[in-house]
Amino acid sequence: MASVWVGNRGTVRDYPGFSPSIDAEAIHKAIKGIGTDEHMLISILAERSSIQRRLIAEAYEAAYGEELKDDLKGDLSGHFKCLMVALVTPPAVFDAKQLKKSMKGTGTNEDALIEILTTRTSRQMREISQAYYTVYKKSLGDDISSETSGDFRKALLTLADGRRDESLKVDEHLAKKDAQVLYQAGENKWGTDEDKFTEILCLRSFPQLKLTFDEYRNICQKDIEDSIKGELSGHFEDLLLAIVHCVRNTPAFLARRLHQALKGAGTDEFTLNRIMVSRSEIDLLDIRAEFKKHYGYSLYSAIKSDTSGDYETTLLKICGGDD
Repeated sequence: MASVWVGNRGTVRDYPGFSPSIDAEAIHKAIKGIGTDEHMLISILAERSSIQRRLIAEAYEAAYGEELKDDLKGDLSGHFKCLMVALVTPPAVFDAKQLKKSMKGTGTNEDALIEILTTRTSRQMREISQAYYTVYKKSLGDDISSETSGDFRKALLTLADGRRDESLKVDEHLAKKDAQVLYQAGENKWGTDEDKFTEILCLRSFPQLKLTFDEYRNICQKDIEDSIKGELSGHFEDLLLAIVHCVRNTPAFLARRLHQALKGAGTDEFTLNRIMVSRSEIDLLDIRAEFKKHYGYSLYSAIKSDTSGDYETTLLKICGGDD
């Protein structure tokens, strides 16, 4: 079965002539020898697809009776450790853990919640919810409910449900109708009917929404983005704007997130790791192109100037090239 985690615009591909047992043995040597051979770890883990990395982890555990991720955790440190552990974590489990980290402790990382929930497909979301329950024995919906509130909570729960239509067929009649509903719910009303925005933006397919936004502009001579900014506020506004941006161009939305993570004082490694790892087999080539187009320099050069050491080496390998 084709994985829902692999697209055709990734930088990381299946490694030819792959042998999980040979890789597992080389990694074991790299970890257990005198001093760690980081170079060996990077050359293997950053150049295998996620399915291959999973097979390596299975071979490793079968051969040595220990979990690869635990041995990496025990042997490495800092951002490099987090990145290597991310690489040996199955995609759905990785996203589940990212969502958990976004909600635990003091304060919620709303931007991370928004980014994950707006960029994953319905099928991915269903796998993430399953993984979340398996790992935490709690439903993702329950945690979202207790960490967020109001319309923002309602919209996140709708997205977490993985019920967005995935078909590529568009219905022109429905687009006109939805555009009218959005107009009546916002611009043409005293006060705003938030539920209507949630229902349409969180459940319709991306191609359908693209058409709906065009129709919306025809009806009210205004961009849906401007209406959302004028009618809504707070995290709910941020979430709906993120959906609009993803509908128009998901790679550009993620390029902007990477740009924010890499600019200014301090690097946001949490975001950087997540996007680099989770999109490396889906659309990182497109994200790179959008990054260059919008910011005038390459993602590769931004990572190079902002990170260092083994961490930098690994990220650049995942990035896959300069533009």
